[in-house]
Amino acid sequence: MCGIAGAAWTDPRLAVSAETLAAMTAQLVHRGPDDQGAHTSELVVQSPYPTQPGVALGHTRLSIIDVEGSRQPMANEDGTIQLIFNGEIYNYQHLRKRLDGSGHHFQTRGDTEVILHLYEDEGPEFVHQLVGMFALAIWDRPQRRLLLARDRLGQKPLVYRVESGRLTFASELKSLLAVPGCPREIDPAAIDEYLLYQYIPHPNSIFRGIRKLPPGHLAIYHDDKLRVDRYWQPDFEHQLDIQETSATDRLRAVLGEAVRLRMRSDVPLGAFLSGGVDSSIIVALMQQFATAPVKTFAVGFPQVEYDESGYARRVAEHLGTEHHELRVEPKCLELLPKLIWHYDEPFGDSSAIPTYYLAEETRRHVTVALSGDGGDELFAGYERYLAMQLASRFDHLPWSLRRVLTNSWLRTMRTSGRQKSVLRKIQRLSQILAAPPERRYAELIGIFNEAWRANLYTDEFLAHLPESDPVEFLDRALKLGQRRDVTTAATLADLVTYLPCDLCQKVDIATMAHGLECRQPMLDHRVVELAAGLPIGMKLRGRRGKQILYRAFGKMLPPEVFRRRKMGFGVPLDHWFRHELRDLLHDTLLSQKAIGRPYFRADSIRELLAQHMSARFDHAPRLWSLLVLELWHGQWVDS
Repeated sequence: MCGIAGAAWTDPRLAVSAETLAAMTAQLVHRGPDDQGAHTSELVVQSPYPTQPGVALGHTRLSIIDVEGSRQPMANEDGTIQLIFNGEIYNYQHLRKRLDGSGHHFQTRGDTEVILHLYEDEGPEFVHQLVGMFALAIWDRPQRRLLLARDRLGQKPLVYRVESGRLTFASELKSLLAVPGCPREIDPAAIDEYLLYQYIPHPNSIFRGIRKLPPGHLAIYHDDKLRVDRYWQPDFEHQLDIQETSATDRLRAVLGEAVRLRMRSDVPLGAFLSGGVDSSIIVALMQQFATAPVKTFAVGFPQVEYDESGYARRVAEHLGTEHHELRVEPKCLELLPKLIWHYDEPFGDSSAIPTYYLAEETRRHVTVALSGDGGDELFAGYERYLAMQLASRFDHLPWSLRRVLTNSWLRTMRTSGRQKSVLRKIQRLSQILAAPPERRYAELIGIFNEAWRANLYTDEFLAHLPESDPVEFLDRALKLGQRRDVTTAATLADLVTYLPCDLCQKVDIATMAHGLECRQPMLDHRVVELAAGLPIGMKLRGRRGKQILYRAFGKMLPPEVFRRRKMGFGVPLDHWFRHELRDLLHDTLLSQKAIGRPYFRADSIRELLAQHMSARFDHAPRLWSLLVLELWHGQWVDS
């Protein structure tokens, strides 16, 4: 696992010096603390011959496989092709055997050289052969092209900036900001998107001109032009014609193989264990392949409703793992500046807090950890999928009953203010049902819906917003599954929106902040392709999702793993904002700097605060998003 950064240019005035490249890679040392490397080649202009671009490639390495070898940038035998790579290729041994047979001679034992020779044989089509997570750059001098690629599910990040005469790219946005002259002009549309989703969806970023390479995409920079193409997307249209017994057998085989491949490591390896379905299955499969007890890691919190450590302990005892448990009282005042720095742009998912603590504790013991990420999206684990199923039935109810269920009095009733109260869930469902069918999922997952945002924005800010609607990002994803039932369409939409933009981003940044590699077996693209084709009845039955996981792996785990209520991986924001973070919240959101920005109406902010503090409404996710946005300005724009 590593950090990559670099540039290619055809304008000599935009050459990236060795000093600038060093500054770019210095911003990524946390991703790769074990080693650093660089390659540069000069711009060559010899008219009438084609221009040979100048190139700079930088790399910081976290050594996982072939610790002593596989330094990067890595060149082929004659030095005409250079590669920098962040990630892991799990089928590299299989690919290496094939490449050995075609005459390639390997100098290292790792996966990096396999990518290099595979590219030599197949050109840009090589990405189809890779099983793994990756963001990479290949400089091909004979073809005068720089190639960028990102893995299918977006587990590894890659950002870039194109200007006339130059392309710059990096694993993290902060690395691009180290390039002299890189503008920090905030994109109003990105703020609008952030307040809806709690993240800024690809290909956009918080700054104009800086883009994210979408998952499953490949970009080629040639003759001062960048072409971006999709190379993979699961089949969302067709449902598999498969019996439940066969589907269960296939799932056992493909997920078992995904876990086995991800246990290859030359450094200590363990697993995150929450005690939930997904992480418990991954650990159970690891135990089948391990020769010693698997090291497992859990984090516990004082608030009972957010503490899963007891469940993790029960699973660890059942499976016989070497279990490590950290109990923490999150110190948000200390942690917030670190999170703001590491995430580069506003990121409003508060579960980044426990993820950061878990990664920090795990890295004290191992360098690689497997997780159960992706199980909810693949196998209908979130409650919102049940809500979509209920909403699809709502339209067939008598008009009089629909009117009662969507009455405004129900949505404005005073609640306890607790995030997980029954009345709050009823109110949320009523709000969703009141929306047009095509906008229900946006209402369900959105932090600030359209009405909230319209009330929040100043006239000046509204005037600067483009005509495009941020919901279009989600709408495009939902349309990919429009031939399936509405619940399946929602799960598949999450695979290409929420999963890469929120979950994978959260895990990558939190783990790499500590030099920890996280591997996610459920995001093996073969597991994803199987799950995407399964009928919804195999996943969601009655009120419970993940039914096929129970049938496939239930005998390996304690029964309560599948019976207990899903808790999620959260923190008690509602409580914190009324107590220990109350002063920080008020002082930040109502500061002269915050009020002076051209985005939000001060009276709307005050109303949100008043409603939350009185416990009339739970605005914790909204207030957290606003707090993070303002703190981000203080660290990345004002300073």
